[in-house]
Amino acid sequence: MKLIVGLGNPGRLYADSRHNIGFLLVKALARTFRVQLRKDTQSFSLSAKGKAEGENLILAMPLTFMNLSGNAVSALIKKYKIDLNNLLVVSDDLDLEFGKFKIKASGSSGGHRGLQSIIDALKGNTFCRLRIGVGRPAADTDAAEYVLSAFNKKEKAKLKEIIERAENCCRIWVAKGASVCMNNFNRRSKRKMTPSTKLKGQS
Repeated sequence: MKLIVGLGNPGRLYADSRHNIGFLLVKALARTFRVQLRKDTQSFSLSAKGKAEGENLILAMPLTFMNLSGNAVSALIKKYKIDLNNLLVVSDDLDLEFGKFKIKASGSSGGHRGLQSIIDALKGNTFCRLRIGVGRPAADTDAAEYVLSAFNKKEKAKLKEIIERAENCCRIWVAKGASVCMNNFNRRSKRKMTPSTKLKGQS
């Protein structure tokens, strides 16, 4: 069984913020796989169980707020008995230009508090993470305010295509693992996916 967790903050106030791009992706995956995210008090999250690419899959969005994401992820890991190498965490990234991807099989938090909370709670960092770039704010803009602000008009126009590429990345991770994802997406994140990279059944 595999687990994909999108990071963000619950509530309408943060729904369209850059920090919630992980939530946006998980919601899109739920629509694609035709599963409904439901509140699970045991795992402090909204979650859904289904199948993707022939694998059992859990989709989840922590309801703990970003800085306590580890509480939800550790509860999900325990409930569903997930190995860490079968966990993919999706987060925003200030150090990547808008729309660029970076996927890694392990590593540090890179200063992301949600990822750090998960590393602390799991007492390890050997889980896959997909970082989606939201760009850097202007020099006179506070970084915390920037990630909690909404996407601008120009960014919103590109979000659909970015989420679609991120969905494809997640599907490849489920079917083929982190190494294939890293080979395909870390090198090609600025370019459109080629037909050979897409999974069968995709247009």
